[in-house]
Amino acid sequence: MIWLCVFPTLAILNLALGDWLKAMPAIPRTFVLSTVAVPIVIYGLMPHLHRLRVRLLARSAGSAA
Repeated sequence: MIWLCVFPTLAILNLALGDWLKAMPAIPRTFVLSTVAVPIVIYGLMPHLHRLRVRLLARSAGSAA
C-alpha cells in the first residue's frame, strides 16, 4: 500500500519540480523531495487508501460468508 502512494507522489513531484531540483546536488534534492512527499503520503493519501482497503476487505468478507 505504501508503494501505491509513494511512487506516484515522487513521480509527480519530480515532474513538477524537476527543473528546479536538477540544479541541486543529490542530498539536498532528496531532502526537499522527502520533506514534501512524506506529509502528502502520510496525511493526504494513506488515510484514503486505508479506508478503501477496509471497504474492499469488508466486501470480500461479506461475499465469502
